[in-house]
Amino acid sequence: MTAVTNPFSSTRRMVLAGAVVLLLAVGLVALMVGRPSSASSSARAAQSAAEGSADAGFARDMAIHHQQAVEMSFIVRDRTEDEDVRRLAYDIINTQANQRGMMLGWLEQWGLPKSSAEPPMTWMGHTMKPTGDGSLMPGMATTAELKELQAAEGKAAEVLFLQLMTVHHRAGVDMAQAGAEKAGTDVIRNLAKGMVNGQESEIGLMATMLKARGAQP
Repeated sequence: MTAVTNPFSSTRRMVLAGAVVLLLAVGLVALMVGRPSSASSSARAAQSAAEGSADAGFARDMAIHHQQAVEMSFIVRDRTEDEDVRRLAYDIINTQANQRGMMLGWLEQWGLPKSSAEPPMTWMGHTMKPTGDGSLMPGMATTAELKELQAAEGKAAEVLFLQLMTVHHRAGVDMAQAGAEKAGTDVIRNLAKGMVNGQESEIGLMATMLKARGAQP
């Protein structure tokens, strides 16, 4: 027997399908109207992040500061078998490399160069002058200290890394606090506040780790 198609059933399906599409479209429009687009948010952020702003200065300086923290963490990772120190090093590598990428990405999005002829810390109001020892900003290890870390092994490497990173983090916290106060964009303010919390927590952890090794910060 030949199946008989019910025209009313087919029509009903078409009506239901149309209603679903209409509801989805209405929902999408409501979602777009209800919250600003990422493009418009980025445009507003770019207006505040002009050349010479605290946002641009913070992003550039902290990217450099973070890069050395990542470098020191890679060095100690290969100088010790201690799982706690290696875990901390991995955390610093992952966190600060990711944050560095975000800051460089925002500079590109804002149409600003990733470096500046201005001396470091100018945006904070106290310009750094070159010291000639490789330390570009407060808290950064000198060239000699990095060489010492590269030559150390085992417990000696652990202690030196923890001491250098404690100093590095303290200066990073000072810079991040200034960034949170002076920045004009939400992205920089929020990132800076997160850095303060994260690095203060790691400073406390490193103090405990140094004490366990009979060393001082």
